[in-house]
Amino acid sequence: MTAPVTLRRTTGTDPAFVTLVKQLDEELVAIYGDVQVEYAKYNKLEVDTAVVASIDGTPVGCGCFKPFPGDAAAVELKRMFVAPMHRGEGVARAVMGELEAWARELGRAAVVLETGSKQHDAVRLYERAGYARIPNYPPYDAMALSICMRKSLG
Repeated sequence: MTAPVTLRRTTGTDPAFVTLVKQLDEELVAIYGDVQVEYAKYNKLEVDTAVVASIDGTPVGCGCFKPFPGDAAAVELKRMFVAPMHRGEGVARAVMGELEAWARELGRAAVVLETGSKQHDAVRLYERAGYARIPNYPPYDAMALSICMRKSLG
């Protein structure tokens, strides 16, 4: 049986968050190769709204959100990652739930996100959590491997 997941709200400068995001970036390069360079510029860590998930004190997952340009009622979910050995243990759902709760507390009514078409498990996770596909928004509207999604928090 897996130990419980502990969630901690933090910022994009948190060392555990930074380490997990580096692992995410390595995984994305392994999946998408050189194409990932085009996406990297949109994945900055200047956020005050990040969550780190730990199991037995070890950071195993993360995510964050930032304001969504053009829609003051929405936030954009970013940098969702769970260490491979902890996938399937509810870590991603816990992080996503905490980020959604935080966005609600800040008065936001919706969450949007972009994920990649080769990340089948991520797409299924988001769909099961109530996210629906939407037309790709900028800057992803010209990127063939992007899938954009939205969920109402109401």
